[in-house]
Amino acid sequence: MINVNQHTISETQILNEMQYHPADDHRAAMVEAAQSLIIGELLQQRAQALNINLDTHASDTDEQRQNKLLEKLIATEVQLPRASATECEHYYQQNKPKFTTPPLIAAKHILLAAPSSDEKARSHALNQAENLLNALSQGASFSELAQQYSKCDSAQLGGQLGQITKGQTVSEFERQVFSADVGLIAHPIETRFGYHLVYVDHKEPGLQLPFEAVESRIEDYLNKKVERKAIAQYIQLLIADADIEGFDFNVSSSPLVQ
Repeated sequence: MINVNQHTISETQILNEMQYHPADDHRAAMVEAAQSLIIGELLQQRAQALNINLDTHASDTDEQRQNKLLEKLIATEVQLPRASATECEHYYQQNKPKFTTPPLIAAKHILLAAPSSDEKARSHALNQAENLLNALSQGASFSELAQQYSKCDSAQLGGQLGQITKGQTVSEFERQVFSADVGLIAHPIETRFGYHLVYVDHKEPGLQLPFEAVESRIEDYLNKKVERKAIAQYIQLLIADADIEGFDFNVSSSPLVQ
């Protein structure tokens, strides 16, 4: 049982709340559930002290109601600074690589498929890949070999994968293809699917976006960052000013107020 400014939070309430706080063990889940209930109660008490009424819907979950209450309290009691144009431009200048269009490549491949768990199949696929790579380096048609040997649906298109951006293929394939030069990659690329022979037809590097194109995005990011910090500090103050019995609420280590 926990008392928050003379209001009791029962063990039953904590046990019911635990279902919303999955954790590595029972105790951790119980601690997180208790923290959530304590903070929810402090928000309710503060709203009552300020005569704040909250418009809620019957379909709102407890979490949604608590978030709405927190937003209203922050709006009432906390003066949130807004990011200036100068601050936004400074952030842009310090983080330019974040504001580029994604690089783009056009490529084709031949997949010699082999399960990662089958060493014999992997060895055979690698040997076949090296033989085909030798044939390609001597002028064999990539399209014809893809149609004959590739175990990818793209074989019907001569191995053409079309235009690819980062995130569209598995990481081990992407890492090597995007760092390669235009032309035939001189070694088979191993992935979880087998071995790939790849020809890069075209590369388009990511282009730097101008500040004007991303200013609103930066402003929104900086404002939300300030808001998160303000919310954490506000909750810390509510906890520090409260009379809480039955729970050792260590403000500096609580994940709810980071």
